[in-house]
Amino acid sequence: MITIKPKKGYLLIAEPSILGDNSFNRSVILLADYTTEGSIGFILNKPLEYTLTDLVPNTEATFKVYNGGPVEQDNLYFIHKVPHLIPESIEISLGIYWGGDFDVALQLINEGKIVDTDIRFFLGYSGWESSQLENELQSNAWVVTQNIYKKAIIEKSYDSFWKEKMLEFGGDYSIWSNAPENPSYN
Repeated sequence: MITIKPKKGYLLIAEPSILGDNSFNRSVILLADYTTEGSIGFILNKPLEYTLTDLVPNTEATFKVYNGGPVEQDNLYFIHKVPHLIPESIEISLGIYWGGDFDVALQLINEGKIVDTDIRFFLGYSGWESSQLENELQSNAWVVTQNIYKKAIIEKSYDSFWKEKMLEFGGDYSIWSNAPENPSYN
């Protein structure tokens, strides 16, 4: 498939060819940063068994926590669409922001001023060193697409996200959309 050049705020969609990769199989990743030095992203469609209250004891929030990627999985990260509420937020693009003052975010969550459709939490992130992502693109590991959902991507259901993208791409991708996650189970 012809793919566009990666850019901050774009999506990386895992090609069916990386089915054996436990970290990225059927992943949809939001690129939070993309430079010549490297790239950072968060897997949007891999929920963990944890909620925020499991990881942050001073909150009652049952927001889902997602596997952001294989790097620094002992750290909690977040993206959101409320920069006017969370100081020190870094704009990704299209109304999506990364990080900011965690204590303020937590306080606002506890006060009910930030809800789960405003913010998404991740354990770890996906990271690529200089040229690493380009090499993976050359080997057809990813398809790059624009983020047509804009800031509503934070609310996007994780269940069928990868499958929806395969159907959008059409052709042979449509066939993969219905394949079992582990083909050896077929």
